[in-house]
Amino acid sequence: MKIVSKSIELSGRTLTLEVGRLAGQATSALLARYGDTVVLSTVVVGNEDLKKDYFPLMVEYQERLYAGGRIKGSRWVKREGRPTEAETLSARLIDRSIRPLFPKNFRREVQVVVTVLATDVSNDPDVLGIIATSAALAVSPIPWSGPVGAVRVGMTDGELVINPTNGNRSGVDLDLVVTSTLELINMIEAGARQVPEDRILAALTTGHTANKEIIVFINSLVAEIGREKLPLIASDPAPGITAEVTKLARPLLEEYITHAADHEGEPLENIIAQISQKIEDKDKNYIPAILEDLLGQIIRENILTKKQRPDSRKLDQIRPLDTQVAVLPRVHGSAIFQRGQTQVLSVATLGAPSLSQSLESAEGEDTKRFMLHYNFPPYSTGEVGRMGSPSRREIGHGALAERSLAPVIPDEQAFPYAIRVVSEITSSNGSTSMASACGCTLSLMDAGVPILAPVAGISIGLITPDTYPKKTDSYTLLTDILGMEDHHGGMDFKVAGTETGVTAIQLDVKVPGLTLDICKETLARARTARLEILKTLLKVLPQTRPQLSPFAPKISTVQIPVDKIGELIGPGGKIIRKLMAETETVIDVRDDGSVFVSGLNQEGMNKALAWISSLGKEVIPGEIYEGTVARIQPFGAFVNILPGKDGLVHVSQMNAGFVSDPRQIVNEGDKVKVWVTEIDSQGRINLSMLFDTEGQPVAKARETMPSPRPHSGGSFRGPRPRRRF
Repeated sequence: MKIVSKSIELSGRTLTLEVGRLAGQATSALLARYGDTVVLSTVVVGNEDLKKDYFPLMVEYQERLYAGGRIKGSRWVKREGRPTEAETLSARLIDRSIRPLFPKNFRREVQVVVTVLATDVSNDPDVLGIIATSAALAVSPIPWSGPVGAVRVGMTDGELVINPTNGNRSGVDLDLVVTSTLELINMIEAGARQVPEDRILAALTTGHTANKEIIVFINSLVAEIGREKLPLIASDPAPGITAEVTKLARPLLEEYITHAADHEGEPLENIIAQISQKIEDKDKNYIPAILEDLLGQIIRENILTKKQRPDSRKLDQIRPLDTQVAVLPRVHGSAIFQRGQTQVLSVATLGAPSLSQSLESAEGEDTKRFMLHYNFPPYSTGEVGRMGSPSRREIGHGALAERSLAPVIPDEQAFPYAIRVVSEITSSNGSTSMASACGCTLSLMDAGVPILAPVAGISIGLITPDTYPKKTDSYTLLTDILGMEDHHGGMDFKVAGTETGVTAIQLDVKVPGLTLDICKETLARARTARLEILKTLLKVLPQTRPQLSPFAPKISTVQIPVDKIGELIGPGGKIIRKLMAETETVIDVRDDGSVFVSGLNQEGMNKALAWISSLGKEVIPGEIYEGTVARIQPFGAFVNILPGKDGLVHVSQMNAGFVSDPRQIVNEGDKVKVWVTEIDSQGRINLSMLFDTEGQPVAKARETMPSPRPHSGGSFRGPRPRRRF
């Protein structure tokens, strides 16, 4: 194969696109490199499948551990397994960037596989995967209205930066990915630390401008090696059938729309059955598609011309809100948030830092202490369905809600807990991810988590004519869209945030894209709705509960010298395991000497904290300790006074009188009061048990052993010197 390679400079680094080196049997394959990050994007088109009433697009994103020079940490499994959550989210990012630009009547299977081959940590492979896939589709024979460009926009000291080297790492003020064509924005994914809307719009503008340069670059590659596009096979029914079905179905669908907004009335399947009785058998297969198109057309006409929504709300009106907190016993925090028919049960659980999630990727290992999981069972839409591992949709919606709340979670120093929130979708009719953000805010506050500010979210929809105008001069925005409005509308623009600013954004479109003016208007509409929802949330729980649930573990922290960590852990973890068993606590030790002690028993926690705190203490002569007799020798007893520190109480220091056997005074395991008489030149600690009637130390000269006589031919009769250990 002929190898064609082109490069440009993008944000101070070289972006290279290359065709012809790898995957020669794929329909299209492209190797992309940015810095030292390399991804391979392959596209394969299958045969026409007219039986499907949807476009069968599959996008897979796989990250090889060898890309970062790593071998899987598991002892038993060394190869990559099922996609990680991060891989699933990256696949969705690419899918949402390219899907809107395929022809509506294209029914051939298309599979996109993006493989991360090398990563330099500084340059993120997910955005590079969007660019590589865009270029691979553009040069392929697959019909597609691209190319698109994609960049990550960050914020450093208030300044916007294209493709920052910190990428989507934690702690940044803004992490925004924007995908766009030359004219329109068709995908946004963002996380922010309460960034105002005007800065978000500035970031979108900056990203859109940078994307134009990428698109021009891809088009230069298309001009050199692009192939002729496949013809589209017309599969539409004859005009006569469409007109006949439309005449029969319109009054039924208008009635259906009135009741379907609340999932009441006659199901759509019954309408299909009624129409089928009046249509010839050879044309019956076209009825569902005709009715689907007609239903969307009626909804759009009502909204655009009559300003009439399916449930008769105003265009900017939120559905009725209902909120409850502390709805479940024994759990650490719980809440119900309901908006119209969308209902979410949120439950918060607190745990020790050791319960944080460990993450492994080609870029290294990390931990995540705040986790939000989203469950969408079939009964939430009144359907029968398969239950199993979370779907890609569930992973994506949970990640969006998690991203919405992550900026307001207190840092570990202020609140040293691992936090897991579960969002159970008990009823769904539009924007469950934003309902999850609202419900999880309440459950966290109910659990006593001191969040920085409450978060609310809303989804804004877009209604346009059936033929989407390039200048987007005819459209209507809808606040708090229903499932029906989402399905037949042009976009689902989700915005979450606090009173101060935005914390997360996710944009999905079914139209070619949005202008910056639409984005600006949507952000303003979302802010108004968000503030209204926040007022409702704060009515039921004005502030975070001052006390944690009695069923939540208590956690305290203590700092010890780094060189004392080994003494705390002990050989093979013997000491720390024994301490946890004796005090009924969980103890986590960090490399910097931070120690987290958690448990339900405050007495046990206090005991563990006192023991750990004493690790860094130096023994000083004259100090008094409450110690434990560790072992007994003929010449005295060794008493443990601090972790890893034993001292000797000589028999002469056990009692004012003569003591012939230490066991007359103490036994192993006894608690005894001692004071430090001296620390000798070898660092050995000498103790005494002698105190006066007022509990003050009493000094007594230690009885010395007779010196051995010089050996003069006879046997040595004096006592042998005793050896100390």
